[in-house]
Parts: sequence; structure tokens; C-alpha cells
Amino acid sequence: MPKVIEQELSVLSSSKNGLIYLTANDWALIADKAARVGFTKGQTIIQRAKKSNGIYLLLKGTAKVQISSRTTSAGIGPGQICGEMSFLEDAPASANVVAQQDVDAFYIDRQTLESLFELFPHLASRFYRSLAMNLSRRLREMIRVDQIS
Repeated sequence: MPKVIEQELSVLSSSKNGLIYLTANDWALIADKAARVGFTKGQTIIQRAKKSNGIYLLLKGTAKVQISSRTTSAGIGPGQICGEMSFLEDAPASANVVAQQDVDAFYIDRQTLESLFELFPHLASRFYRSLAMNLSRRLREMIRVDQIS
């Protein structure tokens, strides 16, 4: 495996706010099927009310999740995912995700990811468990911020 890919997989697997239950093999399977994409500062990665048809795994840079014009959540960075709610619900995005600086990411579309899940059911189990933990953590952060306000 090329050194660049190893470094990218290291970024994804070492994030405490990423898909924490995925194994090194899981990451290799996903990276093999993912497309590498880039966004410049200020560019929209995910647009609210539009289907993204996949997920993004940030490798470099940060992005801001904009829930509404007056409310924003914490940023996301290397090793983190965006587009997961739209992916889970097969529905339009609930928020904008905008690059705060240049962003490199892996993009994997729904059909490819679901095909991987059919071939590797344990990957699916670890993926969805990781998503559940991420969404729970984000909800707890929103509740904590709301209680402070």
C-alpha cells in the first residue's frame, strides 16, 4: 500500500470523533472504493435540502456544519464524517457543510457502501455502531450547549 494511503488511513482510524469501531481492514476496503475529492475554502461540501447520495470522510482541513442561518455547530476535521444523516435516512441533507479551509476527503456513494456492507456484514455492523456513537455524541454536545445558554 502506498505511503500516502497509509497516512490517510491513519488519519481516519486515529480520530476520536470518527468511525471509531472500524478496523484497519475496514478502512482499507472503504478507501479502495472511495473517490478522493477536494474543496476550497468557502466551498459547499453538502447543501441543505439536497441529497448527497453518499458520505464524506475528511482527510485534511476543517468544515463548519451550518444548521440554520443563526445556529452553527462545532466544526468537523480530519478523521470525521459528514453526510451521515442524509445517508442513514436516504433523505436530503439537514444542514450545510462548508469548507473553512481547503479540504481533502474521501467520498463514497450509497450504492458502493451498501455493496460493501452486503459482502462484509461485520463492516456494516461496525460502521453503523460508529455512526450511532457519533450522532449520540453530537446530540449530547448540543444539549450541553443549550443548557449553558
